[in-house]
Amino acid sequence: MKRIKKRIGKSTEKIFRKEKNPYRHELKYGIDYGVYVSLRQRLQSVMQLDSHARADKRYKISSIYFDNFNDKALREKINGAAEREKFRIRYYHDDFSFIKLEKKQKKQQLCIKQDAVLTETEYQKLLAGDTAWMLSHPDPLVRELYVKMKQSLLKPRVRVSYFREAYLYDPGNVRVTFDFDIRTSLFHTLGAQNEIVDIRAADTMQGIILEIKYDAFLPEIIAHLIQTAHIRQQAYSKYSISRRFG
Repeated sequence: MKRIKKRIGKSTEKIFRKEKNPYRHELKYGIDYGVYVSLRQRLQSVMQLDSHARADKRYKISSIYFDNFNDKALREKINGAAEREKFRIRYYHDDFSFIKLEKKQKKQQLCIKQDAVLTETEYQKLLAGDTAWMLSHPDPLVRELYVKMKQSLLKPRVRVSYFREAYLYDPGNVRVTFDFDIRTSLFHTLGAQNEIVDIRAADTMQGIILEIKYDAFLPEIIAHLIQTAHIRQQAYSKYSISRRFG
């Protein structure tokens, strides 16, 4: 299995040893519906469905991404910068009872996420441009975003939503997800949350993103299942495709 490695290199090992919260490997693939059906059937035999899934085995994710006036996060992604970061706000099922601010960092092909819980009031204030409260917030991630909004002029740029079907495998802390119906709405078009108008970001209805995330190693059984699907790893970003329209 040449395309999916189970071993990690020396530079990667250093990151796993030094970081208190280890970076994770993240592989992405663009697949069609036929590959999804075949692969899901095989994965279900060894993996557990995410407990957050609803009756249709999926759950809805909505994210609001931040970027600056020069589209720094977008340009770094497109150019494949070795080290980069981006901030986003995330909530589920259009329910604002649980909202997270997240910072996602990438280093040497590895990813790590930090998060902080926001109240609905804090969320609404942030989107409305009221940021003074952030400077004294107890979570350092919120304070960090405040500084970068002031110094780097970060601001909400786009809302991305999609449905996710997720499977878990304990050895290696593996998470395999299928993301469907990716939709986007530019931030300046957002009104009240129940009035958001969005459009499809992917080229076709059958465009599905497969993501595989794991810690230091990918168990052989999972690597084999993915390998036999004859798919090719891609630099696929939901944020990037959602910025196609502005």
